[in-house]
Amino acid sequence: MATKKLRELAYARSGDKGDVCNVGLLALSDEAYEIIEREVTPERVKAHFGDMVKGDVEIYPLPKVNALEIVLRNALGGGATRTLLFDQTGKSMSTALLRMEVPVSE
Repeated sequence: MATKKLRELAYARSGDKGDVCNVGLLALSDEAYEIIEREVTPERVKAHFGDMVKGDVEIYPLPKVNALEIVLRNALGGGATRTLLFDQTGKSMSTALLRMEVPVSE
């Protein structure tokens, strides 16, 4: 089975709420949404980020807009006012997620 990086299937935007990073993943088409809804799971996202995300990963499908809302808990080293991380507000997390590969049928 072939794979594609999420950047070939979707746009993404991320931000912070304290120590929680939220990523909006917006599919480029109906077909792309079917793939990301099926293949982008909390387990895969957690594995993709490794030690960067210390808490749970939650995913909320938004089918009417072909999007997923992905919540990364304990991902920002305590939040913008506490962390020593370079990216205190999680803005680069969306770009990092778009590097994730998912299986696609050929």
